[in-house]
Amino acid sequence: MTLGVEVGSDDLNKDNTPNIRTILRCGLGLVTVDSSSSTVRLVHFTLQEHILANPIIFPSPHSVIVEACLTYLNFAYIMGLSPTLSSPPLAAPFLQYASCYWGAHARKGISEKAILLALKLLDRFDRHISCKLLLLKEASWKPPFDIEGSPIGFTGLHGGAFLGVLEPMVYLFNFKKWDLNATDLHGCTGLTWAARKGHDGDVKVLLEQVGLHPDIADNRGQTPLSWASEHRHCEIVKMLLEQNNVNPDTADHRGLTPLSYAAEVGQKEIVEVLLQRSDVNPNTSDKDGYTPLSWAIFGEQEEIVEILLQRNDVNPEVPNSVHSNPQMQR
Repeated sequence: MTLGVEVGSDDLNKDNTPNIRTILRCGLGLVTVDSSSSTVRLVHFTLQEHILANPIIFPSPHSVIVEACLTYLNFAYIMGLSPTLSSPPLAAPFLQYASCYWGAHARKGISEKAILLALKLLDRFDRHISCKLLLLKEASWKPPFDIEGSPIGFTGLHGGAFLGVLEPMVYLFNFKKWDLNATDLHGCTGLTWAARKGHDGDVKVLLEQVGLHPDIADNRGQTPLSWASEHRHCEIVKMLLEQNNVNPDTADHRGLTPLSYAAEVGQKEIVEVLLQRSDVNPNTSDKDGYTPLSWAIFGEQEEIVEILLQRNDVNPEVPNSVHSNPQMQR
């Protein structure tokens, strides 16, 4: 199905799809078919190692894959599918892969043609089934769907930031006027997703946009800085702290600050950067009375515990609670 996608076409021509026998002949003995799954694969892992070690053999492979994926996602039939569907129809076998992996390929290489195809997709992303499939795959949390199962509010700006597709993100702002501070059903902005996923370049591009508010908290009360601290994205933390309108000590609905999150996961550099700020209180306790020191202790982050205890302004008394370990309440 993938090989039958003709870049630039409006819909799939099934006559273009080569059969297995043709694929094997063209592979010159370098590919085989897994009989149990009908999957075409290289004959041996050493061949894969050779191809990876000699990129000149297949120039710009990721760009080619991105073009095929995005062409497919922009087909009239695919765009007509309901975004409430939770799985691809049998008539669209390439839909799952194209939806979930075009961004990963785009981060490694993308052509001008693919950028235009990406803009077409992102322009109506919250009404496209690929958005739903992507979020279902990536979600270790409740996906931001409405009662009917549609990803309403998860716009192209959210999608581009989520995927970390830098070049299309740059073009997005010339393509149309976006609401930079729009939130999805989780209360997340595009910046929140870029910070949460660790896409430094997208965070930088977003922060350069006039009118962006970098300190908007989501439905859990977590700001982009809070998410970046929790997920160990130090460079993003530094970029956010350079913004005059970012509060480095904002607590979420449970009372955890960015310092609490960084202390728990043992991110030494982020802890040190936050502690350099005079507007960060190292003794802020959450709603259960736990401080950043408490979280470092329960996270068994000995280096962070030592850093905190070396400070004169840190209270070494860890509060007692009926809950012996605050992580059990997460």
